[in-house]
Amino acid sequence: MIIPVVMAGGSGSRLWPMSRSLFPKQFLPLVGDRTMLQSTCERLNGLEVSTPMVICGEDHRFTVAEQLRNDPNFHQAQIVLEPSGKNTAPAVALAAFTAQLEGGDPTLLVLAADHTIDDEDAFRSSIILASGLAAEGELVTFGVVPTVPETGYGYIRQGEPHQGAYRVAEFVEKPDLEAATQYVSNGCYVWNSGMFMFKASRYLEELQTYRPDIYKACELAIKDATRDEDFFRPEAIAFEACPSESIDYAVMEKTSSAVVVPVACGWSDVGSWSALWDISEKTAEGNVIVGDVIAEDTSNSYLRSDTKLIAAIGLENIVVVESDDAIMVASTDRAQDVKKVVEKLKEQGRTETLLHRKVYRPWGYYDSIDHGERFQVKRIVVSPGQQLSLQMHHHRAEHWIVVSGTARVTRGEDVFLVGENESTYIPLGVLHRLENPGAIPLEMIEVQSGSYLGEDDIVRFEDTYGRESLGKPALK
Repeated sequence: MIIPVVMAGGSGSRLWPMSRSLFPKQFLPLVGDRTMLQSTCERLNGLEVSTPMVICGEDHRFTVAEQLRNDPNFHQAQIVLEPSGKNTAPAVALAAFTAQLEGGDPTLLVLAADHTIDDEDAFRSSIILASGLAAEGELVTFGVVPTVPETGYGYIRQGEPHQGAYRVAEFVEKPDLEAATQYVSNGCYVWNSGMFMFKASRYLEELQTYRPDIYKACELAIKDATRDEDFFRPEAIAFEACPSESIDYAVMEKTSSAVVVPVACGWSDVGSWSALWDISEKTAEGNVIVGDVIAEDTSNSYLRSDTKLIAAIGLENIVVVESDDAIMVASTDRAQDVKKVVEKLKEQGRTETLLHRKVYRPWGYYDSIDHGERFQVKRIVVSPGQQLSLQMHHHRAEHWIVVSGTARVTRGEDVFLVGENESTYIPLGVLHRLENPGAIPLEMIEVQSGSYLGEDDIVRFEDTYGRESLGKPALK
């Protein structure tokens, strides 16, 4: 049995302002209508594989569950929650131990959730080849045949031919342009894609040999794991003792069983806005246009509008990305430097690195329409049959106006319905809950007023979705 393991962690800061730490690029529809996570799973269609296992963090668990739930082929995917980010070697170890819980020794196909692949037939063919090698105990990595001397990727030097693949001779760090040019002309080097295939037992054997500290921490974390709702939770304290290390450094560079399958499939890790321009469909002027954009005398630019009209005049080699609360403008050759802006925003404690104005929750979403020193206005949409936590606030009161649908409101000891064009008031310090008992989405306007309006002024007493307990910050 082959189990696809989709790695869905990471923050994708180089694609800010669309990608945020609590809603990063793998959950965005950057190429086409499907999110990158959904496209990664759909790419498996036509292969004899089981339902995917997705590895992600606590912050992203409901986003993963919702995006998979919307796809009938993958709504039963197992979601394994890393207690904290420890890089790829421990993440794959968690997947391997989890895969063995059902018995047997499945083969793991390790994929990243934030890559794009144009030639899916070539990709599937490489997996079929790799599966035979993995069945024989090899640890397979996929090397992308380079098309340009790319300095943003690591490389793998191919050694002796081996059953349609090659022994791995060497892993090479990201080179400078001169070295990258030599690698491409040499013909023996491929890009390190970060995709792998091996039996769960073989990976764990090699991990135990070369990094027994990682092996032991992950083994203990899975031994005391718990399961709730859609999620499998390795034990946090044991996992915190695990060192942070990549699978390349921990295992693949050390093992004598590493083989590389070269593949030419139009692969990209979409690591920057300029990389996204490279792989996107362009106009006759060389522009990539997404959303409401008017371009006049503009060429070779990436122009993306999320909420507002962009009018671009006389631009060349420029990236313009408009989101609901930020606009980023950069020359294409400096697009990688957006991470410097993200670092400055973090230093200033600004929320634009964390969330968009529109924030998804397991019960639906809210959109922050307006705010001032002592007020905030939100548009709240609650999905049918869902409910917010039973909660209270220390510093704010709330006015709720129902726009469409019907709300069931708990306010102190009272429980009552509020219909369209009706409203209610939640005083400061009063226990309350909002529910949608109907069959259509509940849409309402919430007006908050008070001395402090942060999302961490929520004390939860009961929550359907297993979020923070009483007295803890409630940012998720």
